Parts: sequence; structure tokens; C-alpha cells
Amino acid sequence: MRQSRHSDSLIFEPRNPDYAQRVREAFAGQAMLASIGVELKRIEPGFCELQLPYRPDISQNHGYFHGGAIATLADVSGGFAGWSLLPEGMWIVTVEYKTNIVAPGRGERLIGRGRVVRAGRSLTTTEIEIIAVNQGRETLCATALQTLMAVEAKPEVIG
Repeated sequence: MRQSRHSDSLIFEPRNPDYAQRVREAFAGQAMLASIGVELKRIEPGFCELQLPYRPDISQNHGYFHGGAIATLADVSGGFAGWSLLPEGMWIVTVEYKTNIVAPGRGERLIGRGRVVRAGRSLTTTEIEIIAVNQGRETLCATALQTLMAVEAKPEVIG
């Protein structure tokens, strides 16, 4: 896989030309994401953008998005960004991630933007921003750094 720097972002070439369709299908097969309302908005090589509309059942006591919903959005945004670069027959699992909530998740939706920082043979590092959108105004809600590992896919599990 070739990776080069273009202005402030890295440009990646996917090892699977059907990466976008593959990501859409895998995303659609994740029942937990559907249950909380996560939507896939954009997928590019090494980048994934998801949205999570606000609902009271994924909020905490003060009416903000629950930290678990914020962390889930971070993990999945980074995970699909990393998976977009893998060859057919490989899957990605999260090894570790750290999420820092820097402002309340207040608003009508959250946007998760995951970007690959480095894509290795077995380990991939991503950085994620979680943006809270409140009355059209975007506020950084959380940042995350994630390490992913490439593993052999099990077709019966992927869906």
C-alpha cells in the first residue's frame, strides 16, 4: 500500500478496489450500530465519517450524549477507516483506544471522523474527532487515538 502526504492529510491507496462496498455491507451488518442509530455518511481510503442523531435513550442524566455512545462512535469511525485499507479476506479488530471527552456531547447529532495515521502490515493507527452539532454549530466533543490489528476474516462472522 502506498501512502503519501498531501498537504496536511495522508493519501492512501486501498488494497481492495471494492473497499467502499465492502465497508457499507459490513456496516449494515452491525446490529448494535443500527440499534443506537449510527449512520455511515462517507468512506474514503483511510477515512470514515459516521453520524449519530440524538435520542433520549442514548443520553446521560443531563441530556447530553452518553459517554458510551461517544466512545462507540469513536471506535467504529476509526475502525472502518482502518479496514478500508485492508485487502480482501482481512478484518480489523481494536487493540486499544483512548478517548478524551473535551466538551459535552450536546446537540442534535454527533459526527465521528476517523483518519488513518499509519497503516502497517498488521497494526494500523487512527485518530478520531467526535464533533457535536448543536443548532448548526460544530464543537469538538472528543478526540481519540486507536490501534487496530489486521486479522484473517471469518466469512461466517462478517455477514
